[in-house]
Amino acid sequence: MKPIKRRDFLKNSVGAAAAFSVFLPQKGVSAGDRVVIGVMGVGGRGTKLAEWFASMPDVEIAYLCDINERRFEWALEGVEKHQDREPVLVKDFRRILDDPAVDALVNATPDHWHALGTIMACQAGKDVYVEKPLAHNIWEGLQMVRAARKYERVVQVGTQTRSAEYVKEGVDFIREGSLGEIHLVEVNFMMQHPSREKGPQEPVPKGLDWDMWCGPAPLIPYCPGMWWFEHWNYSCGGIAGDSVHQLDLARMLLGLGYPDSVHAAGGVHFFKDGRDIPDTQITTFEYGNLTLLFKGALWTPYMKKIPHNVRDSDNFPDWPFCSTKVVINGSQAMMNFGRQGGGWQVYDENGEIVRSQPGRQGDPRHLRNFIDCIRTREKPAADVEEGHISTLLCHLSNISCRVGNRKLRFDPRTQSFPNDSDANHYLRRTYRKPWVVPDEV
Repeated sequence: MKPIKRRDFLKNSVGAAAAFSVFLPQKGVSAGDRVVIGVMGVGGRGTKLAEWFASMPDVEIAYLCDINERRFEWALEGVEKHQDREPVLVKDFRRILDDPAVDALVNATPDHWHALGTIMACQAGKDVYVEKPLAHNIWEGLQMVRAARKYERVVQVGTQTRSAEYVKEGVDFIREGSLGEIHLVEVNFMMQHPSREKGPQEPVPKGLDWDMWCGPAPLIPYCPGMWWFEHWNYSCGGIAGDSVHQLDLARMLLGLGYPDSVHAAGGVHFFKDGRDIPDTQITTFEYGNLTLLFKGALWTPYMKKIPHNVRDSDNFPDWPFCSTKVVINGSQAMMNFGRQGGGWQVYDENGEIVRSQPGRQGDPRHLRNFIDCIRTREKPAADVEEGHISTLLCHLSNISCRVGNRKLRFDPRTQSFPNDSDANHYLRRTYRKPWVVPDEV
């Protein structure tokens, strides 16, 4: 098949041909070479990542891939602002993996495609930047770690706050003992999400490969909209999809690994749109003598993400109404810590602010770190194993809810729940051939 060229695409809003492969001369990544990238999934986040990577002078976007041809025009515009060479447009990501000139894959697909896309890229010798949450389930995350290690690949997870300078300064402040003993940490994600009503069944639009979109998940009739975002077959849920940033931040600040236990409360309490995944979750994770309390809700309009005019400034969020914060309670002082460049502030026993540190978002440094690690072969700031542990907290909370909001013990050595077949049932999923995550990666 012929490539989808821009001129052909603009003549027909749904594009021209489908999947194809091209051969470019193979090269290694040395200090003077550009890092060649293919982007898998050019929805909102994927398009932004493609533009950001294209803006780097030592990076070239060689491919844009999406199962929906209607997304190509917007993605092309962002990339072509920064590079003269037009990227090749494909609908099948395997065409990117077949090209020996490609150094890395950016995986910005929905949750249910993160694991298989990443594992196949590692097997093809590509480094990977994969969006969060890392995997659809616990077993997939473990398989991604195994693939990265077996094939010696750099796999960076899109938890970009790990690369923010103000976070590193916060880590130093905490570990100096400035807050005293820490036994209680609160992680928050509360805001207003829209209802996810399932639309009527419709014919698959021209230019959309619906079978490929469903991929490892069941193949179901096409219905428009984002209803899938709150159903177990395709997603970890709206709460997990964003709260993983704050959970990862808390882990980084306090050096936390796997918890001893999880106990969730909540369910689908507010929305009446047929969703499976809870819209309300209060979860307790136990780490020895430290308790991590997570609060999540999707129906609280007064809780807001940090405004854009605060994220990269010397200002601070309105903490009581900040939906993306971590609160660290120490025996001597308390710290409010914001994601998205919100900075952090420390309060003494009288409620007086004794330290303020503004923040800047970590995205530029995070992407730069990925490219640098492709060259140096060092572990990136958000290595796949760290991403696995942070995303696992979301899975633990979900699984506790799914087994009746029971307290569960977790064994990190076996990555399972000892003597609990009901909970272990949710460690992995059933796959639809040929899109099967292999037992041996």
